[in-house]
Amino acid sequence: MKTLVLVSLLLPLALCAQPPKGPNAKLKAKLQPYYTPDYLWFKNQIMGEFHNATPGRFGVVIKDVFEDVADANKVIAFTFDACIGKSNDYNAPLIAYLKKEHIPATLFVSGLWIDDNLATFRQLAADSLFEIGNHGLLHRLCSVDGETKYGIAATQNVGEVIDEMELNSRKIEKLTGKRPRFFRSATAYTDETCARIANQLGMQVVAFDVLSGDAVPFAAPELISQTIISQARPGAIVIMHFNHPQWHELQALQMAIPVLRAKGYKFVKLTNEKLVSQRGQ
Repeated sequence: MKTLVLVSLLLPLALCAQPPKGPNAKLKAKLQPYYTPDYLWFKNQIMGEFHNATPGRFGVVIKDVFEDVADANKVIAFTFDACIGKSNDYNAPLIAYLKKEHIPATLFVSGLWIDDNLATFRQLAADSLFEIGNHGLLHRLCSVDGETKYGIAATQNVGEVIDEMELNSRKIEKLTGKRPRFFRSATAYTDETCARIANQLGMQVVAFDVLSGDAVPFAAPELISQTIISQARPGAIVIMHFNHPQWHELQALQMAIPVLRAKGYKFVKLTNEKLVSQRGQ
């Protein structure tokens, strides 16, 4: 993975709105409606397969995590996260721009964002320009031992990791008829065992290699645009957000897209590539 721009790492992905760190009883209350007998049996089976697992390395790019598109051609995959937020925390002009410019994208959505923006989610999922990725049921950072980054709430054990990944996959599948192929943890940090759990659940953890810097509130569009342009390379995965309509992703893309096109780049969804290369060994 290419060296990330250090300034972009100062205040990045954790600045998505995050769920409150309430008592365990509150967490259980949120999860209880999802705990059907069928799901609990399934969860116990997966937990049994990982009962002696240790976390392994913790980070953004680790073993079994995808970080770029396996294509030597000039293609770039734009990915956009929707963390959590109130109803209508949705950058509609940004999505309209992607449609106008025919730019496909992978949209990683949390279960919390889906609940607050259900009609919008259905519209996005029905649009063939986009594909839906899994950003976790409660937008928790996935680690098997509670390791966290930027102070965001994290899963504490294997069982909670399964809940975060699988329950949101089931939610997405129930609403769209299709299970997501890709998972991204809150902040994009996770550990090696979580990546293996995702694989067991039929998903691949996705990182990025262009950190746009858009998660810094009200970052200047010129800075975001220049970061994308300067780090662009064949096969790059760019990470941005679409749940902050007051931020400057739209203006940044309006600057960056014409430049990238002039350089010969085309844009793809993650599933429109020839598979994604595995790095971080």
